[in-house]
Amino acid sequence: MIGNYFYNESTRNVVVGFGSIFNNIQLAKKDGAGNVTQTMKVPLAYGPKQKWLSRLQEDPNLNKKVSVTLPRIGFEISGLSYDSSRKLNKVVKVKRQTDGTDNEQLKSGFMPVPYNVGFELYIMAKQSDDALQILEQILPYFQPEYTVTLREVPELDIIRDVPIVLNSIGYEDNYEGDFASRRAIIYTLSFTAKYYLYGPVTSQNIIRSVQVDQYSDLQVNAPKREQRYTVEPAPADVSPADWDTDDGDFGFNETTSFFEDAKNHDPVTGEDA
Repeated sequence: MIGNYFYNESTRNVVVGFGSIFNNIQLAKKDGAGNVTQTMKVPLAYGPKQKWLSRLQEDPNLNKKVSVTLPRIGFEISGLSYDSSRKLNKVVKVKRQTDGTDNEQLKSGFMPVPYNVGFELYIMAKQSDDALQILEQILPYFQPEYTVTLREVPELDIIRDVPIVLNSIGYEDNYEGDFASRRAIIYTLSFTAKYYLYGPVTSQNIIRSVQVDQYSDLQVNAPKREQRYTVEPAPADVSPADWDTDDGDFGFNETTSFFEDAKNHDPVTGEDA
């Protein structure tokens, strides 16, 4: 039920993965002869566009030592939506055997739910050529999507390629006022990342033995047991990782026993009484 705490950091991982795409964009300054005189790494930060514009407009003193540095790149989440076209069978479980001291534990979770998260990326510059340099280092990689590989749920060791689709590109020039006002050329790139949200991960012991006692009548008639059927994997220490493979090198030991006593198996003590 809703209320049991879990947090797989799925959305956070997508945000970090999206930002990492743009964290190494370079900008070059050239002289009149076309020689590069300066290179710089374009700053990247998470935050809304209006935050940076407000700092520009509220700082009329252009001689300040500390102000907003342009060019820069900012991005933010614009929304989330369910994607029914990628819906998976919700009753199927994803399973993984844990390592180390929990070797006999099996972690599992239900299939994930498909969601789309929207991003807005802002390229802000005071010179048109600076903005175009940044833009041309981004657009060739999106045709119209770019794929990043993310580890979605470390507990289940799930690694997935997440496509990030470029939807649209907008342009605006927020230059108003006199010559003392700072200019801001802004390109707005709209993206959609197609990822999955996972529910809670549960743990349980691995079943390595199944025992069935068969009776000749219904329980209300107090019948006597007549036969016991037992199944165990062979070898007994086979890894669950081999169970789902077509070429797994293992089998099963099946044992059938017959009884004429009136005993019943106690699942708590594991004995017949």
